[in-house]
Amino acid sequence: MLRTPAWVVRGTAFAFVLCLAPLSGVSAQSLSGIEQSQALDPGRYVWQPERAADGPVEIVVSLPLQLAYVYRGGTLIAVSTVSTGKPGHETPTGTFEILQKKRDHRSNLYNDAPMPFMQRLTWDGIALHAGASPGTPASHGCVRLPHAFAQKLFGITQLGASVHIIDEAPSSPEDALAMVGGALPSLETIGTR
Repeated sequence: MLRTPAWVVRGTAFAFVLCLAPLSGVSAQSLSGIEQSQALDPGRYVWQPERAADGPVEIVVSLPLQLAYVYRGGTLIAVSTVSTGKPGHETPTGTFEILQKKRDHRSNLYNDAPMPFMQRLTWDGIALHAGASPGTPASHGCVRLPHAFAQKLFGITQLGASVHIIDEAPSSPEDALAMVGGALPSLETIGTR
């Protein structure tokens, strides 16, 4: 099967985010966080929590794209590059709940490695946490996030929040949530918020 390169799909997904900016009253430049770019470079993210003040937080991680999409109440509020499990230490796919949160966690599996803003997904060592995010799979199975993004995400999630890890490349952020059974509000609704 012929796969579209991740940078092409990332650019398409990010272009979708930029298209929503005029509807929400947010400038494309402030929403992008990276001037004149339609793709996120490794370690970069977009964070706009004011787009949805209420509702449950849900996260979708795309393994092929090495991107995380964050929704609140079904509305996209953030996109970030990530680094997931390298060959031999693949990040598991599926739907997980945040089981534990710890601001200054250290690994009990990998030489006491720091795992700031850890949000545990499994009891056998898989978590979201701050760490090096080269934009390619490089972890021992965890989902590494840029440090500032991990801190912000830690601040808005609750125990029990859903994290969906998919081995698919959504063509847009809307597709990412729809692929796991969620749905974004219509564009008309977004424009009036």
